[in-house]
Amino acid sequence: MGEWYFEYEIQVNRPGLLGDIASLLGMLRVNIVSINGVDEGRRGMLLQAKNEDSIERFISIVSTMENINVTKFRIPKLRDRLAVRHGHYIPRDADEKNTFRFVRDELGILVDFMAELFKKEGNKLIGIRGMPRVGKTESIVAASVCANKKWIFISSTMIKQTVRNTLIGDEFHGNNIFILDGIVTRRSNDERHQQLVREMMSMPTIKVIEHPDMFVQHSQYKIEDFDYIIELRHHPDEEITYEIIEKNNMMSQSDNFGGFGEFNF
Repeated sequence: MGEWYFEYEIQVNRPGLLGDIASLLGMLRVNIVSINGVDEGRRGMLLQAKNEDSIERFISIVSTMENINVTKFRIPKLRDRLAVRHGHYIPRDADEKNTFRFVRDELGILVDFMAELFKKEGNKLIGIRGMPRVGKTESIVAASVCANKKWIFISSTMIKQTVRNTLIGDEFHGNNIFILDGIVTRRSNDERHQQLVREMMSMPTIKVIEHPDMFVQHSQYKIEDFDYIIELRHHPDEEITYEIIEKNNMMSQSDNFGGFGEFNF
């Protein structure tokens, strides 16, 4: 059964408009999987049909309706599915199409978005930018749980500054989600850790790197190597600056748990 995304803009919001469209779909034996408002004055639907001719007839008819303007009709993309599920589109950078923006109030949507990415098979490199305590690491872990994937910290400051230099047992499994803090890894002088990072980057699995701009400094990798860049802010106008982030990472080396040092294993 094929699936399509149909979106329209309401020109005249008269009573019974949605009922007319739903009735037309029913007569053509097209199922409505889900429906929601996706923007002010717009409505989106996920549709299913066994016969593609029914879909073509439907779009031909609704395109002539004066009360609506068809804005999208296509095989559903991830952003389409999430827009119907959550009621609005995830903002995307106009120039960098692989950059998606969220604010802290949208952590639920962010987790859902990343979980869908994590469910896909194959190699994927994801970067996430954001200031301290905005919810980056927590969102990655929550998305891993939603995707039923095991997460492995290669470097992190979530609880204690952690720098891994080995993997053991099933941690090498390609189905795992590898999480790395770009600032911690960049500042590490442990060659074993750097070798582990190189091994991880060569594995055909999903890697999530916090502070990707810092990670690519003094390394063989480029920001263009990332398949997705996620930006998470406390509010839409917040500037992501690395001076404060680096200062917080330096303080975490000595301040956490009374200065007992970092976890290095």
